[in-house]
Amino acid sequence: MQSLLVTMMRALAVFLPLMLAMSVQAGSAETPRLAVFDFEMIDTSLQGQVYGPRADEQDRLLRTADQIRKELGESGKFQILDISPVSAAAHQSHLQACGGCDVKLAQQLDADLEITGVVQKVSNLILNISVYLRDVHTGHLVALANADMRGNTDESWSRATRYLIRERLLAPNYGRPQPRQ
Repeated sequence: MQSLLVTMMRALAVFLPLMLAMSVQAGSAETPRLAVFDFEMIDTSLQGQVYGPRADEQDRLLRTADQIRKELGESGKFQILDISPVSAAAHQSHLQACGGCDVKLAQQLDADLEITGVVQKVSNLILNISVYLRDVHTGHLVALANADMRGNTDESWSRATRYLIRERLLAPNYGRPQPRQ
């Protein structure tokens, strides 16, 4: 009887890791399709109110979205989609306040998830970047990540974006759609 128990335990020790490995491989075969839209600016600074949008900040907005696309794509956790078919429509809308048009645009791309983002500028010293990750099938917010930036420079924007990617978007339990009910 004891030898039978030992044999069963050995078999379990061999087959359990094999079953876990197979389930991980099966789950990874369905990499979520992700649409990352270009980021938007909310400028409440005095300079922004007087002088309007700055070219360097508009460039940083585009680079921020590009950085997210690149790093999330390289992680292997997401299949990054080309947003160019809906880019013009996205740029004509304020994606944070359009009543779900971001989800509709992502659906046109056959995305599972979509990211929108906004940088709020209070002054050249105080900025905040927010990233919104939504499940396209339900429209529900999956994750919200934000970081404060001190200084309006290429380096501060890049570091804040890198932090959000590494510590939020690629952290455990971020970025996977919830099971449908």
